[in-house]
Amino acid sequence: MTSAGGHAVKLNEASQNVAFGLQRGALEPLWLTCVAACIDLPVFTLAFWFALYGSTSIDGFAPLIVGGWAGLGAVLFVTIMAITNGYSSALMTDRASFIARSVLCVIAPVIGLISLAPIESHGLAFSAAVISLAIAIVPTRFGAQVIVRWVVETGLIARRAVIAGGGEEAACLIRSLGDRQVNDIRLYGIFDDRDDTRSPKQILGIPKIGGYEDLVAFVRSSEIDLVIVTLPFTAEKRIKWLLDEFRVLPVEVGLSNYSKDYTFSPSGQAAFMRKLERSFSPKCRLIKRLFDVFFALCALAVLWPVLLVAALAVRFDSPGPIMFRQLRHGYNNRIIEITKFRTMYAEKSDPLAKQVVVKGDPRVTRVGRFLRRSSIDELPQLFNVLRGDLSLVGPRPHAVEAVSSQHERFTQIIEGYSARHRLPPGITGWAQINGWRGEIDEAQKLVERFEHDLFYIENWSFWLDVKILFRTPLSLFHSKGAY
Repeated sequence: MTSAGGHAVKLNEASQNVAFGLQRGALEPLWLTCVAACIDLPVFTLAFWFALYGSTSIDGFAPLIVGGWAGLGAVLFVTIMAITNGYSSALMTDRASFIARSVLCVIAPVIGLISLAPIESHGLAFSAAVISLAIAIVPTRFGAQVIVRWVVETGLIARRAVIAGGGEEAACLIRSLGDRQVNDIRLYGIFDDRDDTRSPKQILGIPKIGGYEDLVAFVRSSEIDLVIVTLPFTAEKRIKWLLDEFRVLPVEVGLSNYSKDYTFSPSGQAAFMRKLERSFSPKCRLIKRLFDVFFALCALAVLWPVLLVAALAVRFDSPGPIMFRQLRHGYNNRIIEITKFRTMYAEKSDPLAKQVVVKGDPRVTRVGRFLRRSSIDELPQLFNVLRGDLSLVGPRPHAVEAVSSQHERFTQIIEGYSARHRLPPGITGWAQINGWRGEIDEAQKLVERFEHDLFYIENWSFWLDVKILFRTPLSLFHSKGAY
C-alpha cells in the first residue's frame, strides 16, 4: 500500500512487478565524474611533474617542490574540467570533443606553471609540457571513450524513466530516444488513464502498466529518476493536473513537447519547467551525505557523555526499555524506524502517535519531561543519520499515524502534505529553529511548519544546513510547545 494524494493506493500487478525490480537506484552520473576526476589527478600530476623536470636543470631540481607545483596544476585542471562540465558522459563518449575540451582546460594550468614555477627556460618548459600532456591526454581520452560508452550502453548510469501519457506522442518520444547515438534514458513503462484504443497496451515495446493514480504510487515504491509527460498541447488541463500531482514527488519531471533534443536537461526545457527539477539531485545527495556523516561523528565524539547520562537517567527513573522506536515517514514518503530515548512510562508509550503529547501529560516521566524540553531525547537519532535513514538537517519526520490535538490527520489539514518528503527528514530543521515545534493544537501551526519545510526544500544549500545546525542549540533556549 502506498500513499498518493492523501489516500491509499495499491499498485496493480504489472506496475508492482516493475517497481520490485527497481528497488535499488542506478549509479548516478556524478559518480562517473568523481571517478574520472580521481584518475585525472594523479595522471596529470605526473604529466606536469615530468614537464617541470624536463625544463629544470639537475642542480636546481627539487623533487618535492616540483611535485607540489605539479599537484597544484593538476588540481586546477580537474577543477576547470568539472566546472565546465568536462566530465559529463555525453562529452566523454565523444572522443574528439573530450580531447578538445581537455586541451582547452589545460591551457590555464600550463600558463600558470610556466609563469610561477621555478624554471630556467619558458620555451623549454612549453615544449616539455606539450609532450608530457599529449602523452597524458590522448591515451586516457581514448580509453575513457571506450569505457564510458560501455557504461552508458549497459545502463549502469542510466536515468530511469516512465512515461505519463500514451498514444502517438509517446511513440514519437520512444523513437527519438532510440535514434540518439548515446542514450542515457531507460524507459520502464507507460501510465495513462485513456482506453486501449487511444493509448495501446504496448507502444514500440514499452508496456502500459497503470493509470495516473498508479504513477504516483509507483514512484513512491521504486527508484525512478524521471517522469516524462507526453500528452499533446491540447490536453492543457490534464497536463496542469498532472504537474500539480507530481509536485509532491522528489523526481524530475519533463514535458516531451518542450524538450528540443529529448535530453531533458534544464537548458533544453521551457523556463517554468525548472520548477519541477529533481529536489534530491545527485550533487545534493553527495554533499548532504558527507555533511551528515562528518558532523554526526563529531557530535557523537562530543556528546557521548550526555548520551550515557541520559540513558542511565531513563533506566533508573522508571521501569522499561531505555530506547523508544517509532515508525515515521521518511524520504519520498517511505516508512523508516527512528530511535529516541524513552520519555513516557513503558505501559503508556504510544508508538503509533495516536494521542498528542500535551502540557502536563501524565504519560511523560519526570526525566522524560526534561529530555523532551531539551531535545536530548532526539540524540540517539544520530545513529539513524549514520545509517542513512535521517539527515542531520531536514523536515522533521512525523509518525505514520500522527494527528493534531483535534485528532485530525496532517494530510487532512494540508493538501499535498507529502511534498515535505522530497528531501530526507532531519533531526533539526528550518521550522524547528524558527520556533515551529511541539504540539499541533491548531491548524495554522501545521501550516507554518509545512511552509517552513517547503522553504528549506526549495532553497536548500550546504550553507543553509550549516546555519540551521549551529542555530539549533540556541533555539532550544526559547522553544515553546515541546512537552
